[in-house]
Amino acid sequence: MRRQRETTVPAQRDPHRDRPAARPPRAPAPAAGPGLRDRARYWVDRTVVRGVTVLVGWLALAGLAVVAPASALLVWTDQGSPATFQGKVATIWRTVGQTLRLGGEVGPPLRIALSVFLALVSLLYVSTLVGIITTAITDRLTELQHGQTTVVERGHTVVLGWSEQTPTVVAELLAAHAQLRRGAVVVLADRDKAEMERELRDAVPARCRVPLLCRRGRPSDPAALARVTPAAARAVLVLPPDAPGADARVVRVLLALRATVGEGCPVRVVAAVRDGAHLPVARLAAGPGAVVLDVDDLAARLLVQCVLHPGLAPVLEDLLDFAGAELHTLRPPGLTVRRYGELAAACPDACAVGIVRGDGTAHLNPPPETELLPGDALVALAEDHRAAVPPPVPAPQEPVPHPGPPPPVPYPRSVLLRGWNERGARVVEGLTRNGVTVVRDDGTRAPEAYDGVVVLAGPDGSGGDAPDADGPALVELLRLRDRERRSGRAVPTVAELTDARNRPLAPAGPRTDLLVTGRLAALLMAQVSQDGHLAAAFDALFAPTGVSVRLHPATDFVPPGTEAPFAALVASAARHGTSAIGYRARDAALPRLNPPKRETRRWDRGDVLIVVGGTHRPR
Repeated sequence: MRRQRETTVPAQRDPHRDRPAARPPRAPAPAAGPGLRDRARYWVDRTVVRGVTVLVGWLALAGLAVVAPASALLVWTDQGSPATFQGKVATIWRTVGQTLRLGGEVGPPLRIALSVFLALVSLLYVSTLVGIITTAITDRLTELQHGQTTVVERGHTVVLGWSEQTPTVVAELLAAHAQLRRGAVVVLADRDKAEMERELRDAVPARCRVPLLCRRGRPSDPAALARVTPAAARAVLVLPPDAPGADARVVRVLLALRATVGEGCPVRVVAAVRDGAHLPVARLAAGPGAVVLDVDDLAARLLVQCVLHPGLAPVLEDLLDFAGAELHTLRPPGLTVRRYGELAAACPDACAVGIVRGDGTAHLNPPPETELLPGDALVALAEDHRAAVPPPVPAPQEPVPHPGPPPPVPYPRSVLLRGWNERGARVVEGLTRNGVTVVRDDGTRAPEAYDGVVVLAGPDGSGGDAPDADGPALVELLRLRDRERRSGRAVPTVAELTDARNRPLAPAGPRTDLLVTGRLAALLMAQVSQDGHLAAAFDALFAPTGVSVRLHPATDFVPPGTEAPFAALVASAARHGTSAIGYRARDAALPRLNPPKRETRRWDRGDVLIVVGGTHRPR
């Protein structure tokens, strides 16, 4: 038999056979215990929470642990110390006692104990006295920092509430008090005192010596109101806050003010509401004699006048602020039984614009033969309330030829309205009453087809509810500016802004008027707060129709190229039934109100005379 060959099949190698055995996972090292520093902190925390007695004991032991060895070293190294051990111990005790104020008496144990007792009593008394004084000073400083102290002033002006217009109001009031050279401005609002002072610091005029005091508290709280002494104030202004329900807060503040000062206190109160529907309630809460302004109605009136008279916005702002000339009511001796025309001609450093009767009614630009009665006042544009009204003098012969009656300045016939807010309906109504057709833009109309464009701020712009109420207006101005560049025609534009900080950002063209309505309302409140009779004058001046501030070419009153003083134009305007209050040069962007009457200049085409006059007719 054939022997079968044995074949050996090699065994398959285990891939894991030659690998070293896996080591068992190493046990985690035990966490290190808390260090000495952590233990010390924990011991201090536990010691502090155990009470004052334990804390004082440990403090005494710590003091002895430091003072006693140092005193022993001091005595042992002193060559003049006693030679005996007992003498050295006594000297060490005296040093410790003097250092820790424990008396340091030596002798019998009773004497040492009594000296330590007296030293502890003295230490307790002095520590308590120092603690009381320190606490009182700290509380007083806290009150001062939080604005909770009482204002002891007389003749000051109080501003109640906080809004975006508070810095504007405060700046104007400081300028007004600087003219009076007395008084102070006090702001009461439910805000941090340091924060208010920080925000008002930029509004304070340079080198202003009028005190500005900020106090924290709710203006509707009679206790907080009493701290600003409103009964002794010259005037009190109530500002609507930038929050929903602002008018309700104003009414509450007015009620608290009446409860604080009493019914018969002659304090001039000026307040503002944002919604005209709340105006009657606010006037009832303010009481008789108070002035409550409708901010939306005022803003709509100013917008209408700026649309009717392009270029009027800077004039209105200059008229309402306290920089330069502003309106005053003058009552110099011998004012009564004189005619308005001769009074207006006799003012050397003021421009007369009207009369305020004794019953409070205002008559702007009255006929020259109107007589002033007892109790009446002359409304004039002057640097301050000390403007002189001397007796009449014979008028000098004027060599200036007088042209005929100036032609009426026409109103625009049609206006394109872009944007919408709660004042839009009043703007449309005011323009319509003056014969202007208003067309709301749907984004497809060409501005060149109209005589003017009105751009309103975003919804709820005056109330501060919108996060960026001026954003839509800035966008519209940007579009109009781009269209002007492409078409080559600049259309007169009036744009409303609610925040003065957005004015430098506005892409305004050469014929664009930027009207910061909130700022103008704040300026008006400041003016009325210093002279209550101006409320009727401004109400008549900003009425939808009738007498208002107007712009005329200066060549309507003198021939072009004439060199004449400003007094000649005042006289020429008076003969034509208007009251001149200033001018704007052809090459100037800002107006000059109440210039010197004797100032002579060359009047050319392009110069504009600013007058207070009557109605005009549409084109």
